Amino acid sequence: MKKIRCLIVEDEPIARKIIREFIAQVDYLELAGECENAVKAEAFLQQHEADILFLDIEMPKLSGVEYLRNGKVKPLVIITTAYPEYALEGYELDVIDYLLKPIAFARFLKAVQKASNIITSRAAANPDPDILFVRCDNRLEKISLPDVLYFESSGNYVSIVFPGKKLLAYLTLKSLEEQLPRNRFIKVHRSFMINFSKVEKIEDNQVTVGDKQVPVSRSYADELNKAISIRLLKRRD
Repeated sequence: MKKIRCLIVEDEPIARKIIREFIAQVDYLELAGECENAVKAEAFLQQHEADILFLDIEMPKLSGVEYLRNGKVKPLVIITTAYPEYALEGYELDVIDYLLKPIAFARFLKAVQKASNIITSRAAANPDPDILFVRCDNRLEKISLPDVLYFESSGNYVSIVFPGKKLLAYLTLKSLEEQLPRNRFIKVHRSFMINFSKVEKIEDNQVTVGDKQVPVSRSYADELNKAISIRLLKRRD
C-alpha cells in the first residue's frame, strides 16, 4: 500500500515535534515535510505532493483560515489548534477533522483513519493520477494529463488543448482545477490553466505553450513567478 504523505504546517516547534512523532507511529503515514507558516506551505505544495495537511490556525503572516479561504488547498486538511471556537468555521471550510491541542494520539489516529478512507475511495475511482476522464457531448474521453498543453475556460465548458488536437468538455475550470496535480498545472488567468512543463517562453505578460500565447493576468502573476523561482532553486540545489 502506498503511504499517505503528510505535511505539517505549524509555527510551534513542540507542536510540530508531537505530530511528527505521531506520524512515525502509524505505518501507513509518512512525513512529506514541515512548514512553519502557510506561506511556506503554499510554496512547498507548488513543488511537492501531500495527501494530508495538518494545519494550525493561529500563525504569523497568513492564518490557517485565510489559507483555506484562498481556495487553492489540494490535500485533505486536518486542523490543529488550541482554540475550540474555530471548530465551526473549520468545518464550513470543508476540513476533514479538527484536533484540539494538546492532541491525544487516539484522537489523532481517528482523524487520519477518516482521511485514509477518503483517499482510498478516491484512488479506487481514479487509480492513475496521470489519467482523467471528462464528459464531451454524450461520451467520456480519457485524458492523458502529461500530454495536455493548457486548459481554456468558456462558461460551463473547458477546451482541453493537446499538440494538434482539442477537446471541448462540459465542466468548469474551477472543478477541473480541484482534480489536477498542483505541482504540474498552474492557473495564469481566470480562463487559462497551463501545463508548466510545456512552457516554452515567458515574455510581456504572456506564456508561450505550444503555438499559443496565453495571457498572464496580474492577479496570477505572483503564483507563476513563485513556481518559476521554486524550480530554479531546485536546479541550483
